[in-house]
Amino acid sequence: HPLAERPLVDWDLILVMEPLTIAGALIGAFLNKVLPETFLVVMLVVLLSFTAYNTLKKAFKMYAIESRHLREEMGLRGDGTKESELTRMAHNSEGDDEEEAEDSLLDNVGDEEDEGFEDEEEMDEELKQILHEERDPPMMNIMVLVTMFVVVLFINIMKGGGAFPSPLGIKCGSVSFWVANGLMLGWIVIISIFARMYLVRRFEVKEKVGYQYVDGDIKWDGRATIVYPVICCLAGFFAGMFGVGGGIVKGPLMLAMGVHPAVSSASSACMILFTSFTATTSFIVFGLLVPDYAIICFVIGLLATLVGQIGLFYLMAKYKRNSYIAFSIGGVVLLSAFLMTIQSMVSMAEKAHTHSGGICGKDD
Repeated sequence: HPLAERPLVDWDLILVMEPLTIAGALIGAFLNKVLPETFLVVMLVVLLSFTAYNTLKKAFKMYAIESRHLREEMGLRGDGTKESELTRMAHNSEGDDEEEAEDSLLDNVGDEEDEGFEDEEEMDEELKQILHEERDPPMMNIMVLVTMFVVVLFINIMKGGGAFPSPLGIKCGSVSFWVANGLMLGWIVIISIFARMYLVRRFEVKEKVGYQYVDGDIKWDGRATIVYPVICCLAGFFAGMFGVGGGIVKGPLMLAMGVHPAVSSASSACMILFTSFTATTSFIVFGLLVPDYAIICFVIGLLATLVGQIGLFYLMAKYKRNSYIAFSIGGVVLLSAFLMTIQSMVSMAEKAHTHSGGICGKDD
């Protein structure tokens, strides 16, 4: 983490947001099977265009703030002229007492002074325990997520689908088929309730002991643990319905939430592992996955991600600009919207067959 002694991936954020994201991906996969392809493409282009606009708008705003801070570090005025040493010292002394809320995404903002800690020894010990626990990845969060994922994957495979026969003999569209789907969603809701209770309780403890949040941290109070997971459920819904990675929606969402760009990038990538794999298994069950095409895309995506991560973090370290992450996310989403528009126009020109065969195939 760039501002605290803890992992870059925010596991609390993943714990509360990922379960409902997976639930949305499962529901979206059903709609992908029944809705016309033309409708799906049009809706996807609209979603990507809207997301790209908001992300790039945020990126330009961050870039302007960073530029102002870099000029202040070099002692330059807004018109490019250099300040005198006395003027610079005066500005620095005035600026030490207040920071704009939008500057919270920058690495070069100084650490806030610790204040508000309770004097009681018991609270101090509890605070030290929390800070000590945050230095390492929370194994409980990881185990809960992995357990949830394994159970969902197991039920998804056992129930089968239109193109994947169930090992238990469950027929697609039967009562047992829908009961299995209900069990999956019910299991996810249980995990979501547990995650919310855990984080709200942890938030109350932090408030009691005077825990100091760093820039970009989210306070998981009663409202935040409801609003953000519901939004993430919509992100997963679009991921499953359109067959895209949930990160295309969740990356910009985290930036809008005020999460530090580096933390947003790492946490979003981790969440994609769960969301995309869940959606992929649903597509395999419904017979919507083309194996050879999927292998090529997997290899290209893996290599491109590796190169992109290394290159982007190098540029961020060299130029001290976190806005590059926002620009990269917005640029990729905008490019996706453009290419999907071209692809849909080509499909319509060729009058490609876009009729859906239903959840269980053409004969259901």
